[in-house]
Amino acid sequence: MRSPGRPEPSRAVQRAFWRLIAEGLTTEDAAAGVGVSTPVAARWFRHAGGMSPISLAEPSGRYLSFAEREEIAILRGQDIGVREIARRVGRDPGTISRELRRNSATRGGKQEYRAGVAQWKAQQAAKRPKQAKLATNPKLREYVEHKLAGAVTDAHGRPIAGPNAPWAGRRHGRRQDRRWGVAWSPEQISNRLPIDFPHDESMRISPETIYQSLYVQGRGALKRELTACLRTGRALREPRARTGRSGRTFVTDEVKISRRPAEAEDRAVPGHWEGDLIIGLEKSAIGTLVERTSRYTMLLHLPRMDGFGATAYVKNGPPIAGHGAEAVRDAIIAQLGGLPEQLRRSLTWDQGGEMAQHVQLKIAAGIEVYFCDPHSPWQRPSNENTNGLLRQYFPKGTDLSRWSADDLQAVVTTLNARPRKTLAWRTPAEVYAEQLSSLAQAGVASTP
Repeated sequence: MRSPGRPEPSRAVQRAFWRLIAEGLTTEDAAAGVGVSTPVAARWFRHAGGMSPISLAEPSGRYLSFAEREEIAILRGQDIGVREIARRVGRDPGTISRELRRNSATRGGKQEYRAGVAQWKAQQAAKRPKQAKLATNPKLREYVEHKLAGAVTDAHGRPIAGPNAPWAGRRHGRRQDRRWGVAWSPEQISNRLPIDFPHDESMRISPETIYQSLYVQGRGALKRELTACLRTGRALREPRARTGRSGRTFVTDEVKISRRPAEAEDRAVPGHWEGDLIIGLEKSAIGTLVERTSRYTMLLHLPRMDGFGATAYVKNGPPIAGHGAEAVRDAIIAQLGGLPEQLRRSLTWDQGGEMAQHVQLKIAAGIEVYFCDPHSPWQRPSNENTNGLLRQYFPKGTDLSRWSADDLQAVVTTLNARPRKTLAWRTPAEVYAEQLSSLAQAGVASTP
């Protein structure tokens, strides 16, 4: 905290700074825009957790401004009376009288009115310290902490430790391991509470309150290291900011996405899937499958073949990295081949070489395969979103081959148990189970 002799910079300056930050400017550019040094601006940003500590709305004329306090100080130094000061400033005499009484400096045993000191005192008095809701409700705090950083477990409830990724003070980065956790977003936590605690009104909290408890320290609630369990992994909030491959010869007009049934587009009919690979260090990979209606996710375990790393790389040689066309074909058949026919309607993939055996896949798994246009990942929106979520557990630049099939199943179980806004805060596992149950009932009803 600054001393009364060195008042804080004008609120107008700080307000202008945070407005520029909200527009997407860097800290350095915002500092230059308001005329403060970069170290000062960086300190403002860091101490506030990247969140504006003051309202960005212009203050009302109800309160005295710093300019008015400067004028009062000048007139008071000329021994002008309270009523005359009020007349010149355009304020009520009572307002001027209270200002002089409350905000004058008292150093040396006598009152002296100085604008800087008065502004500092007024800002301190205007603060309304309020204890954070998560600090006063242990049950709510425990729920939030568990949904953020709770242990990842397998299908039998046994914990999976994941990589050892200690808190490093800032974001771990895209090229290092990150801590595994249940990792629900604040929005998911907030909207799931009324479902889990329908009759307990104390178990309610807004997403913004959770973010503030994470990013703004000193509130007695959540520790900042829990930000490592957010999707971004950022220790500070940041405002929302501001690749070439040709088509494959095996992608004919008959299997392009333009030929995909219209029912797949509106997501009304289950059984339409999207797929892709996420790539890791040294050509390691994990396959992903997402059902468009329920957002239910499956992962393909693609272990490396014998001889990888022991022999020199051979261009166009055998795909010993583990995600060649045959390996991906067999992994998809293993996952989708046993599903009811109504849940094997179509699979949409990008034009990667790992799908060169899509004809054999169609025959073996009984599923139609379609390919997106080049450079068009938005044509697989559910899969792209899911891959982004999976990067929390499998970051870019890490070796994905070290994870066993059981590890992948633990992660996918965790992901399928997260409530989704697009599913009215139900989980993909719940919606997928409803689909299977509905198909089973329909099969029984149709039996003669």
